[in-house]
Amino acid sequence: MIRLFKHYIPHAVILLGLLDYALLFLAGEMAWQLRASQIGSEAGPLAERWLALAGAAGVVWLAMISVGVYGPYALRSLRFAGARLLVAISLGVIALAFIDFLIGADTFWRSTLFYAMGFAILVLVLDRLVLNSFLGSSAFRRRVLVLGAGDRAQRLRELGDKPESGFAIVSYIAMSEPERVVEEAIPREAIHDLGRFVENLGVSEVVLALQERRNSLPLKDLLRMKTKGVHVNDFSSFMERETGRVDLDTVNPSWLIFSDGFSSGRMLSSAVKRVFDIVASLILLLLTFPIILFFAALVRLDSKGPAFFRQERVGLYGQTFHLVKLRSMRTDAEKDGAKWAEENDPRITRVGRFIRKVRIDELPQTWSVLKGHMSFVGPRPEVPTFVESLEEEIPFYGERHMVKPGITGWAQINYPYGASIEDSRKKLEYDLYYAKNYTPFLDFVVLLQTVRVILWPEGSR
Repeated sequence: MIRLFKHYIPHAVILLGLLDYALLFLAGEMAWQLRASQIGSEAGPLAERWLALAGAAGVVWLAMISVGVYGPYALRSLRFAGARLLVAISLGVIALAFIDFLIGADTFWRSTLFYAMGFAILVLVLDRLVLNSFLGSSAFRRRVLVLGAGDRAQRLRELGDKPESGFAIVSYIAMSEPERVVEEAIPREAIHDLGRFVENLGVSEVVLALQERRNSLPLKDLLRMKTKGVHVNDFSSFMERETGRVDLDTVNPSWLIFSDGFSSGRMLSSAVKRVFDIVASLILLLLTFPIILFFAALVRLDSKGPAFFRQERVGLYGQTFHLVKLRSMRTDAEKDGAKWAEENDPRITRVGRFIRKVRIDELPQTWSVLKGHMSFVGPRPEVPTFVESLEEEIPFYGERHMVKPGITGWAQINYPYGASIEDSRKKLEYDLYYAKNYTPFLDFVVLLQTVRVILWPEGSR
């Protein structure tokens, strides 16, 4: 994997993304050449339009990222990728037509955009027909050796067996562990020279999957591997990188303290984030105010009670604030106290079911962003009663309040709606990853991927 602004991206995704961008540029040029020949005009030198072509390719490419074209399912399923490509290219062309309307351009007429759309679909589908099996092969997978044969080693095997996995485990070495779960593990005593063994297997990374490392680590061998260029990683750091979440089952306070992350050099990033929140919330409130008023009227007509719902939530550093949403439940929904939403929850109104599915009920929260209580990106704010019980049940739950809560977030785009303690635990693992590895780049990725969640609402209740 490649670490870009503290966030890990698989090599296959990087290479496929760069190839797609080049093909989108080519599709734009082909469209221009075709249209020029149709009207009997000179196409002109590429130097006159390369910037416009690069910008247009970038717009469509961002649309592809936002709808999940580079997600794990799209990388291994041509049918899944094809559907996402059609949506992404359509959204990209609509955006280009709007940009062309605003600024005016000589390079992109409506006919040119139509041809570019057709060429883009053709070259990108052909690209995936050729590369689909290649991307799923071991060519892009790192060769990993696991030190350990217990429960952690078994978890690594299950993770590595997934089709979207970016690594392949070539061997397991059983150390002095009381219980062996991975039966095919080779006993450490059977290997004379562990460094030579790793070299012969072509291993690029060694993962320490030991329950207890005290007096069981082959330090001399590990040092030799490290000096030969083999990456040595502990289990928690490896899981964080491969899954995009902090594994609560294995982390401890010392790992959180000494691992890379939670950087203090966030002053500039926080300032940029706040400026973006203010500007974007003002624009969004102006654009969506008619939509909010329209659905507020529908909410009032659909059921008795106010159009807006106010509730106390826990924000930055544990301080509470009042969150405002369009009401999607009956007014007596919490007469017995706050509780999680259920699947097909009877408390949800007819209009409420729709606005929750398309996330329109979230729009008034933009006011909380403007006031500074929330950000566009961050962990979802919970009600105080939930927070009190979850802090008792789940370790490190209070650490999620070290960053400002958000309307969308890393957990929201990676995990479906949570309605239990176990769901809250899983979402906390993603929230901790976000808090630990926060950069404006990660915010940008989350905002793009939120489009996918809106278009394909997974787990909304």
